[in-house]
Amino acid sequence: MGEGKRSLQMTSDLSEPMIVDTPGGRVFVKWDLEASATPGAQLTFFAEFLQTTGLWDAWVSSCPIRYTSPNAPLLVDVLGTWLLAILSGHKRYSHITALRGDKVSAQLLGMSKIISEDALRRALLRMNGNQSRQWLCPHLLASVKPALERPWILDIDTTVKPLYGHQDGALMGYNPKKPGRPSHSLHTYWVGNLRLVLNVAITPGNESSSKQSQPRLMELLDQFTPEERPQLVRGDCGFGNDPFIIKLEERKQPYLFKLKQTKLVKKLLEKLFNRDDWSEPKVGDQGWSAIESTLKLTGWGERATGGGPASLGQGGHCAEPGDLQRGWQHPNRVALPRP
Repeated sequence: MGEGKRSLQMTSDLSEPMIVDTPGGRVFVKWDLEASATPGAQLTFFAEFLQTTGLWDAWVSSCPIRYTSPNAPLLVDVLGTWLLAILSGHKRYSHITALRGDKVSAQLLGMSKIISEDALRRALLRMNGNQSRQWLCPHLLASVKPALERPWILDIDTTVKPLYGHQDGALMGYNPKKPGRPSHSLHTYWVGNLRLVLNVAITPGNESSSKQSQPRLMELLDQFTPEERPQLVRGDCGFGNDPFIIKLEERKQPYLFKLKQTKLVKKLLEKLFNRDDWSEPKVGDQGWSAIESTLKLTGWGERATGGGPASLGQGGHCAEPGDLQRGWQHPNRVALPRP
């Protein structure tokens, strides 16, 4: 009886049209339970989100593309076509042709029409790399800044993206999955655990080292106020080198990096595991203990403080730096893996 009443109630509610305010004006949405689902059915509500938050108007008004010819397409048509292509999962300009007959989606974004692939390509060529970065990066950062009001960790990583065909910057470099295949290197910076991307630096395939990740990371950190900065910057062993660490210490930014198990690191590990002054696990440490020591590798200007985590509980997973916060807040910190 109860399920039948809820079913009748849903049917009566869905029969009434919903009023949705979009960049293209007010539209009425009515659900059809018998019709086939379409891939762009939820675009109406996403357009309402863009209109309510003001993100769409701010994005369009700050675009550096300018036209003087009376025959040029409207800027809202250019950016609207670009957005619809991205939301549709298109990876090539030629795929935009599939959108040309969709007049409903264009109306939702306040567009007069969906432009051709050639018009979109020519429009994007009117911006150089610096202009597009100065336009898009502040909008990307503004979308995640509310999440940075609480303590957070900045993760950095480099991903190799194999490329096919002729593309700018497609060079051969470190590519473990497709050796010899040209690629791009994607240096990504995101909020740990939330997986919110803060920025991405795209470099040629032969520029995948931490040296290429450093400039964009420092630029990103300089945009934060002291209250917004991460509790620590976290990365793998590729970032645990002296030049990278020095730049972070100049900004008094705490960090946590792994170290490769080189000869000197292994000697230090042997000494650490022979000591009996490991810290006792406390609440929130997940059964892990820690110990502190110093290490200076060949080529390092100063001795760096390192900590060696060891599990005293069950399970083989590695503890997060936030779980051992009391032991990892020193600015000069690198993680020494247990052998």
